[in-house]
Amino acid sequence: MILDYAEINDLNRYKIMSDTVVPRPIAWVVTEDDGILNAAPFSYFIPISSNPATLIIAIGEKEEGIPKDSLANILKTKKATICFANKDNVDKVKLSSTMLAKEQSEILEYGIDVEKVLEDFPPMISSSQSALFCEYYDTVKIPGKTTPVILEIKKQFIEDDRINEKMHIKVDNVGRSGVFFKAMVDL
Repeated sequence: MILDYAEINDLNRYKIMSDTVVPRPIAWVVTEDDGILNAAPFSYFIPISSNPATLIIAIGEKEEGIPKDSLANILKTKKATICFANKDNVDKVKLSSTMLAKEQSEILEYGIDVEKVLEDFPPMISSSQSALFCEYYDTVKIPGKTTPVILEIKKQFIEDDRINEKMHIKVDNVGRSGVFFKAMVDL
């Protein structure tokens, strides 16, 4: 079967892509604006280069013509902390995907524990085994309601027992596999 994307509506195209490009890690993005912390998960997320250390996150609109809080905050402050979902925090990740008003914080609303690890960046989710401290790099202009944002990784937190002397990382991330969250497992 050949699917012609020009003949498929946006929702069905999203479903097909989400169910095919799997598993995808979850970027649990923490941003801040005027003291209000925002935490939102994004599964359209992937590294694009190690030099410079950059990744891309596709962020949709909150409503017609209004960017999601994560995008608005990144464009304003030029900072974001990307945390990773694991089996211990996946329920909070799901809750934080709920759309709240700009003045509401998912951190407070859903009792998500955070810790300030680096002064110049938003805090990280305490239950995350790894976090990336990023600065805004650029946006990619594409038609539609999604803004791909390129972020440059400046620093990374990793739990001490999850990195070895050869710089290999072992984390228990949960990723998106279509509409489901799945544990990333070794084969």
